[in-house]
Amino acid sequence: MTSKNPSRRTILAAGAGLFALAALPARARSLDNQMLVVKDPNCGCCGAWIEIVEAAGFNVTIELSAGTALMRYKSENGIPEAMASCHTARIDGYMLEGHVPVADIHRLLEERPDAIGLAVPGMPYGSPGMGPESEREAYDVLLIRKDGTSEVFTHYPAA
Repeated sequence: MTSKNPSRRTILAAGAGLFALAALPARARSLDNQMLVVKDPNCGCCGAWIEIVEAAGFNVTIELSAGTALMRYKSENGIPEAMASCHTARIDGYMLEGHVPVADIHRLLEERPDAIGLAVPGMPYGSPGMGPESEREAYDVLLIRKDGTSEVFTHYPAA
């Protein structure tokens, strides 16, 4: 006579299978969070921004570049010279120029606009990695369109 109750082996195998399935979305998310940051080796604020995005769950790879090579990388990837900052990142097909806040990176990746990416021109005080947010100066995060135009994606008022 055959028992209708599953064996211990069947229960363990099913549990292992469910565990493996549960891990798939986390693995997929970690692949989406791969970020390449190209930066000058002597820039400390870039390192501070990288620490912030890593703490938010992004997996960062750093490539060191300087001078004309760094500017050429920015230009070849659609970053207008007027929007340049100290570091450039690439994530999931988008470019990030400068001290872009994590909330704006998440919004960009969720909304997926037809654009090159986001830029925080210059290095505004109080932007991520540039001093305390409680003392920040007003700045804009700009959406860089593929036609070279830009528009305000997010405005951060002075604190």
